[in-house]
Amino acid sequence: MVEQSGAKWVIIMFMGEYNHTIDDKGRIIMPVKFRDELTNEFVITRGMDCCLAIYPMDSWKVIVSHYQQLPNTKDARSFMRFLISGATTVSIDKQGRVNIPISLSSYASLDKDCSIIGVDDHIEIWNTEIWNKYLSDNEPNISDIADKLFSKSL
Repeated sequence: MVEQSGAKWVIIMFMGEYNHTIDDKGRIIMPVKFRDELTNEFVITRGMDCCLAIYPMDSWKVIVSHYQQLPNTKDARSFMRFLISGATTVSIDKQGRVNIPISLSSYASLDKDCSIIGVDDHIEIWNTEIWNKYLSDNEPNISDIADKLFSKSL
């Protein structure tokens, strides 16, 4: 917990990689470690790179507030349409599952094997085959990317 201007904020950090399957009804089991950090309702939407993104409600409100401050440009409108039109509020059922809308599972090509990963402030759900390809395609460049991102801050 962090105190900021007299208010206490709980810092949530999602991390780790878990493999689950999506069933015929579009439900996927959320890892216990992630369930503990999510509230009763949270937002699922299209993510970048053909995955789905899950945000706790507080994080989602911050994201929307930030985007509402963007100038009314073609790029801002396009991004907001992409992000918000796919967003829906969901919850975890008694069996620890999340029901993923058909439009979102189609977007992310979720058909059976899925990888659920923690990415700091949000969770991503990937088709496992696409996730593994993403990792193998990007792994050779990670060292160079880290150098670019962190060389000035170290």
